[in-house]
This record gives sequence, structure tokens and C-alpha cells, in this order.
Amino acid sequence: MLQNEDEADGGGFVPTPKREEIQDSSEDYDKKSSNKGLKDVEISCPIVYGTMAFWLGKKANESQSHKWTVYVRGATNEDLSAVIKRVVFQLHPSFTNPTRVVESPPFELSECGWGEFEIAISIFFRSDAYDKQLTLFHHLKLYAEEEFCPLSTKKPVVVESYDEIVFPDPSEAFFARVQNHPAVIMPRLPATFALPLVPIEHEDEEKEGNTTDHLLSQWFINFSDTDELVKLAAARQQVQSRIVMLRRQMVTDGVPHPLEPARVL
Repeated sequence: MLQNEDEADGGGFVPTPKREEIQDSSEDYDKKSSNKGLKDVEISCPIVYGTMAFWLGKKANESQSHKWTVYVRGATNEDLSAVIKRVVFQLHPSFTNPTRVVESPPFELSECGWGEFEIAISIFFRSDAYDKQLTLFHHLKLYAEEEFCPLSTKKPVVVESYDEIVFPDPSEAFFARVQNHPAVIMPRLPATFALPLVPIEHEDEEKEGNTTDHLLSQWFINFSDTDELVKLAAARQQVQSRIVMLRRQMVTDGVPHPLEPARVL
């Protein structure tokens, strides 16, 4: 669906959480080895990327019905600038300057438009983390999935995806720089592990790139472990209830050998 030059919209579905492992070619691996990579060690950086769209209500017209924002944020709103250098959002070619570059957090852009389309999100990392880009794709969504859900100017349509970017065999410089940073998950290392001293640039520089107090944060999806455990517990309960119902049905139908009690790990 094409749009006018001044518009932009987006939407998408939440895919299964993934782990994007950064892969090196043999040449890249040799370069990293010469840069004193930490073998058999990996660092992961949880991220969330997605879109949030508000209907414009009385201000809506044929060319601009929604205002939306596309973004990359920390999974629990951490500052990602320790890992990510910049993010490039590729919009529909009908937009003026469809390639939008965001050099600092928050890594986001906002537009107005009427149609839905796929947005390419290219993430560029800090030089000591990885020297190539990672491109993700997100479909901008403007309308809720519910068939009879009324349009609202106050409640947005939010579509987000959780992902983990994994850096295997990180350089000593990268490891030393982010080892105490909340945006990354560090491996448990043996007590005897000694990391060589590595100069860290801007070590005392205060970062303000977190999205905790972001204007849209009230609508962000919570991808915390607690929520996932609650969802798993609810799903387990539904499965157990279904098994009990099927067992009773088999007994009622005269099946000679009912199912054994289910064992849930």
C-alpha cells in the first residue's frame, strides 16, 4: 500500500522470541582472534523492536490517519548505546528520505500515514563488539486484530518483538567495557578468570539513553521472566484441564483403559 511523501505507518505481529547469534566468517574470526577474543565466552544483549500507532481521530484524513513510532529499545528499557552505535530504519520508498538514520538513543523515529508496510531495521554495533550490521524486519500495524475493536486516540496499537543478540568470543575490550552494564547478560566465569586491563573510553560518561521514562513507556510490552513464568503456568493449567476432560470423556464412552495421569515437568 503506497503512501504520500509526508506519511509513514507500520504494523506487525509478535514472532517467537529468537536469539540472533553474530556469525563470523573464517577471515573475520582470524581478525577477532588477533584482537584477543575470549574463546568459549558469549555475551547477549536482549532487545525489543516494534511499532506503536495512534489513530488521529478527528484530525485523520485520507493521507494521514495515524501517528506511529518505530523503535529499538532495551528489553527492560536499558540504554543500548553501549552496544549499538546507530540504527537505520528503511521506510516505504514513497516517503521523503525513506532511509532514516538515528545516531543516538532512543533509537526511534515517528511519522504520520495511512498504510501498513514492512520496515527494515538495520542495527550497527560499536566497533569493539562487531563490525557488521544486523537487519531485522517489522511489519507496521495500524489496526487492532480484534474484528470489532473501536478506533481510539488514547490507546495505541502496539506490536513488539523480543530478541537476543548474541556475541560469541567477544573481544577483551568489549567484555571489559560492558561487564557491568545493565543492557547485557554476562556469562558466569570461574573465579580464577583474570581479564587483562583494557583502556575504556568514556568510562565515567553518564548515559541517558534508557527508555524508562519514555512518553510511550506505559504502552511497552513487559517481556520480563516473571511474566513468562506466569504465562507458562497458565498454559500448563490449561493443558492439565484438557487432559482431565479427555480422561472423563473416555470413561463415559466406555474406553477400557483410561489415560494415565499426566506428568508435567
